[in-house]
Order: sequence, then C-alpha cells, then structure tokens
Amino acid sequence: MAADELENQDDQESQAGDSQESAPDQPATDDAQTAVADVANDQPQENIGQDVPDLPDFSDMLSEAANSSIDLLKDVELNVKIELGRAEMTVDEILKLNSGAVVELNKLAGDPVDVFVNEQLIARGEVLVLNDNFCVRINEIIPGMSERINQD
Repeated sequence: MAADELENQDDQESQAGDSQESAPDQPATDDAQTAVADVANDQPQENIGQDVPDLPDFSDMLSEAANSSIDLLKDVELNVKIELGRAEMTVDEILKLNSGAVVELNKLAGDPVDVFVNEQLIARGEVLVLNDNFCVRINEIIPGMSERINQD
C-alpha cells in the first residue's frame, strides 16, 4: 500500500511540474521544494551516528582538576557553630534574665554537642577544656546529602 501512495505522489508531482511548464508566469518554487524533499528522502537513515570519532580519555584530567579545585577552596572561611543545647523561652522570661541567671538547655551534661558549618549539621562531639580553652573532640561525622542519597 505504501508503494501505491508513493507512485500516486510521484504522479501528482509530475503533473504539477507539467502545469508549471505550461504556465511560465508562475514561480518555480514548488520544483525547488520538491527537489529538496527528494534529496532528504533519498538519504539512508542507517548511517546516522555511525561516523562519530573516538573521544580521548579525560579521566586523568578530571582527577587533576578536582585536586586543584580543592586547593582553591582551602582559604575559604566558613561559619562554624557548636551547639550545646536549645531552650524555648517566652519574651517575658527573656526580659527577666539578668547577670548570673541560669538557662536550662534540652541536653544533659556529657551529651554530645552538635557541630554546624554554615548552618549545616556536619558532626557531633564532646566538649573538653584544653589550656583553659573550650574545645570539641569530634566523635561522629554526619553523612552529607550525597552520601545519604547513595545509601538509599
């Protein structure tokens, strides 16, 4: 059935060409469009995508770029917070605070503290005193978003 349709189409195109030859005052744009359509239809579709050249292996370059990009970020300053605990208070309770007031937190003494970097929880640890300074020993690293996705 498709062959019959092609023959009918060829007959119609040849008749249209004959009518244009008999009337020279009409533009010949239909012939040009028909020729372009015939060229497009004659091209084999199987060869598409077969002439793609082999690409070089960029894996070494990517690992070198990753190392150098990390080096670029080493001087970036980040906001680090250590959270001992939290408390909910009303405005009235806050207004009554004075020097020496005690605020009870939601964590017990000895509970791990949360370590935040740029408002993102990254670790938990314990508070220590070293040379009269407070410090935190990291006991647990919290998995990042990409690690959480990979685990699921």
